[in-house]
Amino acid sequence: MGKIFGREPALWLGLVAIVVKVVSAFWLHVSTNQQSVINAAAAAAVGLLVAVSTHDGVSAAILGFVQATVALAVGFGLHWAPEQQAMVMSLATTLIAMFTRTQVTAKVSAAQAAKPPTRPRPRAA
Repeated sequence: MGKIFGREPALWLGLVAIVVKVVSAFWLHVSTNQQSVINAAAAAAVGLLVAVSTHDGVSAAILGFVQATVALAVGFGLHWAPEQQAMVMSLATTLIAMFTRTQVTAKVSAAQAAKPPTRPRPRAA
């Protein structure tokens, strides 16, 4: 698993959760729902950082981050209908698919995929 500034991602997420609670208790007074959304967005951001650093599942991590960011914005008062949120997610999905398509190479060529599979010949006794 990738580390962030030499520490495990779970440790950073624990720190974010505690900082959000302390800030909420003494200064900003956000609701428990808003705290949950902040923590979810932080988890998505950390997931994205880990995915980028390990080069694994970056597309899914980006989509998770976009989804968490939209949830965070809605949690803090952005008045988007579910249809508008779905459109933003659709746009993000399409953009990622367009990028991914140029980065992925099939393991077999189209000519190899079109050939019928060959059966191994029986061994002579």
